[in-house]
Amino acid sequence: MSFPFPVAHDVPLILAPMAGVSESPFRRLCRRYGADVVVTEFLSAEGIRRENQATLSKLRFGADERTIGVQIFGAEPDAMREAAALVTDVFQPEYIDINFGCPVKKVVRRNGGSGCLKDLSLVQEVIRAVIAGTRLPVTVKIRSGWSEEMRDPVKIGLYCQAAGARALAIHPRTRTQMYTGSANWSEIARVKEALEIPVIGNGDIKTAHDALRMRRETGCDGVMIARGSFGQPWIFNQARALLEGRELPPVPGVEERFAIALEHARMVEEYELDPDGAAIEFRKHLGWYVKGLPNSADLRKRLHAVNSFGEVEGIFGDYLRWREESAEVHAATGESEQPALEPAEA
Repeated sequence: MSFPFPVAHDVPLILAPMAGVSESPFRRLCRRYGADVVVTEFLSAEGIRRENQATLSKLRFGADERTIGVQIFGAEPDAMREAAALVTDVFQPEYIDINFGCPVKKVVRRNGGSGCLKDLSLVQEVIRAVIAGTRLPVTVKIRSGWSEEMRDPVKIGLYCQAAGARALAIHPRTRTQMYTGSANWSEIARVKEALEIPVIGNGDIKTAHDALRMRRETGCDGVMIARGSFGQPWIFNQARALLEGRELPPVPGVEERFAIALEHARMVEEYELDPDGAAIEFRKHLGWYVKGLPNSADLRKRLHAVNSFGEVEGIFGDYLRWREESAEVHAATGESEQPALEPAEA
C-alpha cells in the first residue's frame, strides 16, 4: 500500500502525536532510533489561525525530524481550512493530519477530537475543508466511535476515505473508553479490509513484540507507537528488527539508558526558551527512563524533584555508584538484598 508521504520501509513505524510528549526533541530522538515518521502533538486550529505564539512555537521542527506530519484539531471547517493553509505555507511539513481521536474533555467539549465522531457529516466537512486549504496530503486519526452504541469504525473509515483522506490511523477504543480496557485490534483488521487507503494501527503497543503481533494479526499498513515509546525510544529499532525477521536488539544497559536520557535532556534544554520550566516538565521523561530499575522508586522520587537539568547527571551518578557498591557487597557476602540508595552529600 502506497503512503502519501515519504517512508523508508514498506511497513513504516510512526511516533504517535501525544500532547506534552511528542515535542521536537523527543521526535528527533525517536527518528534517530528508527521511527520512519513522526507527528507533532495535536494543535488547536483556532490557536494556529489566530497565530497564538504558544501554539505556533509547538510547530517548530528541524530537518532531522522529516518525515513529519502536523496534527490539528477543531470542529469548525473554516478554522481548520485556515489553519491548514498557514501550516502549509509557513512550516511545510510532509502532510497534515486531522485529530478525530483525542478523548480529553477540554477538546471534545467543543466537538473537537473524538467529539466529531458523533456527526460523520461534520467529519467529512472538516476533511474537505482541510484539503481545500492545503496542497499537502491530508490524513486522519480516529477512534472506533464516540460510544459503544455508536461504535462503527468501518463506517467512520469509509466516510473519511470518501471525503478525501489519504491514510487513516485507528486507535480501536471508543471515546467513552478513554484508555481503559483493551484496544480491539480486530477492528483494525476490519477497517484495513474495507478501505483502499493505507490503514495505520495504534493502541496497546508496549513492546516491539506487540508491534510485530499487531502487524501479523491485523495486516495494517503501518504501526503507530504511542505510550510504548515512553522512556524507550529504542522500541522503534527493536520493532524494525522483528518486522524484518532479525533478532531482537538488546535493551540498553543502565549506563547507556542514562546516556540516552541525558542526551534527551540536553536537546530539550537547547530547544526550550524556558530551561527551568522545561526541566520541571522533563521530570516525567526521567521517570519513564528509570522505570523497572532496581530501587527505582527512590530514584524516581529524586528525579521528580529536580528543578534544573544540571541536577540530573549528579543523580544518575549517585545511582551508578550505589549500583557498583551493591554489586561489590553482593560478590563479597552473597547477600541478595541491595542497600538503600543514599544521595551523595552536597
